Amino acid sequence: MDAMVGSKYDCLLFDLDDTLYPLSSGINLACRKNIEEYMLEKLHIEESEVPRMCLELYKEYGTTMAGLKAIGYEFDNDEFHEFVHGRLPYETLKPDPVLRNLLLSMPQRKIIFTNSDKAHVARVLNRLGLDDCFEGVICFETLNPSQNSQILCKPSLAAIEAAIQIANVVPTRTIFFDDSTRNIASGKAAGLHTVIVGSSELVQGADCALSSIHNIREALPMIWEGEAATEQLEQVLQPPTVETIVLA
Repeated sequence: MDAMVGSKYDCLLFDLDDTLYPLSSGINLACRKNIEEYMLEKLHIEESEVPRMCLELYKEYGTTMAGLKAIGYEFDNDEFHEFVHGRLPYETLKPDPVLRNLLLSMPQRKIIFTNSDKAHVARVLNRLGLDDCFEGVICFETLNPSQNSQILCKPSLAAIEAAIQIANVVPTRTIFFDDSTRNIASGKAAGLHTVIVGSSELVQGADCALSSIHNIREALPMIWEGEAATEQLEQVLQPPTVETIVLA
């Protein structure tokens, strides 16, 4: 069955952190603290320089990790991710049955597109109760399969275009949800329909703004276009449980 009867969109790309759960969870702040500790303890960067350097590298390279690699620091990607993400307060994330029901009701393909590593993605989705809501995951390992000094990540246009190719989607028939204004601008440049999450005001490149991901049905009813026609075709069909896989 074609689940997209009458719909304008075939696929929905969702960022993970601060998009599927709110910034107020504290995960973002804890992550930044862990990155600064890694820079201090593992890379032996001068303590007085760490906060400024962390922010400047993030702004210039998309992530602090990408910036550190770009300016010559050598370290193992998995070790970095385990140090930074392995100690996060995941207990602050709670199951979100409202979001789960919304996601499962959407007829489109749904894919996570994040700069984070696959272990972090798995932990977050498990805590939110969304493990089976996505067809697959495009994450750090997907875009960076080998240890390299040049990291491919959002908001670079190359990363967005790589994700479009990996997901095998048509940009004009795909909606991209992200909390980062820079990522949204790049998504629009790549031809995607864009939704800024966590803001009630439009930003450059955004087609729509959601103060919360929970407002998605009210703000984007077109996602459910064709749903009635689909139900009429197969009223008794139950959506299968899909194991979330890392796309490569």
